[in-house]
Amino acid sequence: MDYTKKIMYQSNYWYNDGLKRAQIRDISGAIISLRRSLQYNRNNIAARNLLGLLYYGRGEVAEALVEWIISKNLQPRDNIANEYVQNIQDSAKELETVNQAVKKYNQCLVYCTQDAEDMAMIQLKKIISMHPTFLKAYQLLALLYLRTEQYARARQLLKTARKLDTTNEMTLRYMQELARQRGRRTKENSKAEESNRSKPIEYKQGNDTVIQPGRLGRLESGSRFGWLNLVIGVLVGAAVVWYLIVPATQQSKAARMNKEILDYSERIGVLEAQISAQTRMLDTYRATNADTEAAAQTAASTLDSYENLMNVSEQYQSRNYSEDVMADVLLLVNRNALGARGQALYDDLAGKIYPYACQILYNGGMESYNVVNYPTAIEKLEKVVRMDEGYDGGGALLHLGLACHKNGDAESATRYLSRVTELFPDTDYANTARAELDAIAAESVEVSGEGTVSE
Repeated sequence: MDYTKKIMYQSNYWYNDGLKRAQIRDISGAIISLRRSLQYNRNNIAARNLLGLLYYGRGEVAEALVEWIISKNLQPRDNIANEYVQNIQDSAKELETVNQAVKKYNQCLVYCTQDAEDMAMIQLKKIISMHPTFLKAYQLLALLYLRTEQYARARQLLKTARKLDTTNEMTLRYMQELARQRGRRTKENSKAEESNRSKPIEYKQGNDTVIQPGRLGRLESGSRFGWLNLVIGVLVGAAVVWYLIVPATQQSKAARMNKEILDYSERIGVLEAQISAQTRMLDTYRATNADTEAAAQTAASTLDSYENLMNVSEQYQSRNYSEDVMADVLLLVNRNALGARGQALYDDLAGKIYPYACQILYNGGMESYNVVNYPTAIEKLEKVVRMDEGYDGGGALLHLGLACHKNGDAESATRYLSRVTELFPDTDYANTARAELDAIAAESVEVSGEGTVSE
């Protein structure tokens, strides 16, 4: 078996292992196996598509899209990844919901660092209702319940999280901690109960203090003094009936009233805490509500940016495209919308493509400028400036400003020429830019003067 066949065999082996794990909901183990499969063969489309499905299944939609877009670019035809990506594009509302859930989860992490755990728990409950497969939200809410000793709720959430991913290390660690905490609490309760059983019981009857032995003491002494206790009990009962019934009733009413007052005080305290939490949440919503439309646009921009980035990567590897053609597509990518891996790929491609593309477009723009074809010159020089604002020591900026001025766009010309004077103040290009800015200012004065009517 040659080296290539060994690599393909290893890739298929780990893919089959990942598939078996996925079928028993061992999502974490399946992801590790599929990543190994792709290390041996990055073109294993089946492994990449399954990896995307596993990410999507536990709520990590952005990671799933990355894998499917790469798969789609590696095999454009007869690839089910096309259908996956299309379904997400068609359900923009669902994508926006996921995006909002991720933003709120990140905000919950901030709340936790600020000791605003009540706010974090309220938000996480809403996140789970919005995005029921978001595994990290279940884990964080369960952790907060553990911290606040709400063990029953933590256990319910961890059971749901384990259904989503049966072998997730974080979920298993929390379940182990939950079992430890519940065991410790049970042991403490049993010790306290045993201690209370052996202690004498002291209580009030009217103005008298009555002391009875604990349960163990009563059991030991009951056999010896049973008849005597019975006689004394009858006498004490008669005394209680005649002398203590009324004071005891009044004391019972007072105790019941005090308990009700305490209950109402606790309810008021809970309501005040809820009002405080909801007030802070309302302030947060007001602060973020203005960003809702921008978030929807950002979600669409992210998907387009990844797709364009993969297209440029494929074009570069094929060696069938010129740098200026690849640069046109790469300029459509919003780097800030990419994840860490996407940004690293973007920077690598930009470093390889942009220098040659700038040279091609700058030469073409200068040729158009010299033959008074200013619209074409502006189009090419604008791309050069977007790729490298300081190209040719400010020459691209200067000629872009000059072309805009001669094409009748004084506002854009002023912006570009001013930028030349800021970036390259002590150069010939800056002197030329200042002279042109003076000419634009003079033209503006002349135009305003012609519009003035003297009395």
